[in-house]
Amino acid sequence: MTKRKEFDQGLEQLHNLLVEMGGFVEAALVDSMEALKVVDVERAKLVIKKDPQLNQMEEKITEIGSRLIATQQPVAKDLRRILSAFKIASDLERMGDLAVDVAKVVLRLEGQELIKPLIDLPRMAEIVQTMTYESIQSFVLENVDLAYKMAKDDDQVDALYGQITRELFSLMMENPRNIAQASLLSFVGRYMERFGDHATNIGESVVYLVTGNRPDLNQ
Repeated sequence: MTKRKEFDQGLEQLHNLLVEMGGFVEAALVDSMEALKVVDVERAKLVIKKDPQLNQMEEKITEIGSRLIATQQPVAKDLRRILSAFKIASDLERMGDLAVDVAKVVLRLEGQELIKPLIDLPRMAEIVQTMTYESIQSFVLENVDLAYKMAKDDDQVDALYGQITRELFSLMMENPRNIAQASLLSFVGRYMERFGDHATNIGESVVYLVTGNRPDLNQ
């Protein structure tokens, strides 16, 4: 097998693992948010139980990428592909942790009725789920336009987070008994906001891969 063919096979493995990680993170996000909407403790526990699988995928990406660097000594864009894969895997792993954080909130809410029907938090989750999928597609396709879309989508997430924070603060002011649960729900809003930031980071990694420059899409 030629060195180039071996390298291309390694890159394909990295791509496939990143797509798998992205799908895993999307599923964890959906499950944790669905569990939150009805305080489904068992579904939340499953999200937490599955998380080590995501860590294993990240470790596999590190292993493959490190081997390619050591044996193939890639330069320029080939090297950027591997470095970008490392960074994207790290962001996806953190996104998985955030889905677990939402699941842990569900466990803390066990036995409680929600102080309000959840509308904006699931909407945030829908947006960041789309961002997760599109960020991975932008990497696989090396699509810079899709990468830059992350910043616009993230603005929507930030706006919803501000709206949620204000609404929960009002509920706290109306009734002190709402404070504990409202605080937990505000944490979920923060987790979704961070989720969007990590998807935006993936967009930045794609721009770096394609152009060699690291933009700040959060600006």
